[in-house]
Amino acid sequence: MTARVLVAGVGNIFLGDDGFGVEVARRLTEADLPGDVQVGDYGTSGMHLAYDLADHGYDTTILVDAAPRGEPPGTLTVLEVRPEDRAELATAGGPALFNGHGMQPEVVLGVLNMLGAEPGRILVVACEPAQVDERMGLSAPVAAAVDEAVTLVTRLVTEAQQATSTTRSHE
Repeated sequence: MTARVLVAGVGNIFLGDDGFGVEVARRLTEADLPGDVQVGDYGTSGMHLAYDLADHGYDTTILVDAAPRGEPPGTLTVLEVRPEDRAELATAGGPALFNGHGMQPEVVLGVLNMLGAEPGRILVVACEPAQVDERMGLSAPVAAAVDEAVTLVTRLVTEAQQATSTTRSHE
């Protein structure tokens, strides 16, 4: 048995580079991924993502998003969100947790903790944005990172499935 994996592209396509995750998800829908991998464009639908994670029992979730981390635009970073990180996010979110139209991944992860959900391993593939302002379309450095992100996410899916397959065969 292989891992159930969700790849969730998040962000707002009307805010320039914030649409990075949505574009990566769109490209991944055209990729040859195993049947137990679901790719979704969650855009700004944070509550939908939180409930999908709580309800569907994914072994691994890969969130793809633009995230300023102080790197050159287009730089990709993989982060792992541990269960204790989710607990901190739930208490730090305050009223932002109840904005059903927001799609800040930290808010979604905080909601998961409030729901008592166990969403499995959570990875974030983050891209350093160049411009997050009211406009459509990715900047040149972020657009150039989309193909690399598709390759990276595909590799992370393969690794997640291999790790789960190995773990389950030893149980």
